[in-house]
Amino acid sequence: MSTSQLRGGPHFFKPLIQEIKPVHFKLPSDGALATAYPIYSPDQLHSSLVDYLWHEFNYVIEEGLTYPQADNMTRDEFVHYWFHSFCVVAVKDGVDLQSQNDWQKVFLGTFYIKPNYGARCSHNCNAGFLVNHLQRGQRIGYRLGQIYLKWGALLGYKYSVFNLVFVTNVASWKLWDKFKFDRIGLLPKAAILKGYKEPIDAIIYGRDLTKVDPELLEGLF
Repeated sequence: MSTSQLRGGPHFFKPLIQEIKPVHFKLPSDGALATAYPIYSPDQLHSSLVDYLWHEFNYVIEEGLTYPQADNMTRDEFVHYWFHSFCVVAVKDGVDLQSQNDWQKVFLGTFYIKPNYGARCSHNCNAGFLVNHLQRGQRIGYRLGQIYLKWGALLGYKYSVFNLVFVTNVASWKLWDKFKFDRIGLLPKAAILKGYKEPIDAIIYGRDLTKVDPELLEGLF
């Protein structure tokens, strides 16, 4: 499959390359090898992996701390939401995405990339990240962030916008600050999150994807 198979409506930009190849990396926590794959369709994944991603996303929704959704998604709703345009799936090295596996142990994380706006503004992208809750604490999110910076530009996107990074999501905003995203706005009282009595503010982040310092991508190979 190739970047020409991007979905999500008309695109007023062209990918920089025809095909994105899987990227390998070591987990910063223990040096274990892993691979991230470009995914253009859920048909590239074993149905049990799609199910696992779906249940993981609903797990995060039920946590009520990082995404704006309040109600669990059906499988069809999740597939449309996550595979709308392009996504990435990271697993431990040597795992076949189209075979049955113990996903609790070998699935690491995923993220989607899609236009943040329509048509003439579609070169500005948005992304959503999900780390296997059973694999947290290994800095998987850091590696996924690096891959986003690398592949977002290759897909032809010029700028990234994160609409809602809740100020209580410390791990997230520390990561985007580290990757030199700009804080381009603050949405006061943006969300009613679980465990908080008052609505929580959200940071709006933006970043030029055409100018990424090579040192920010160190560790990918």
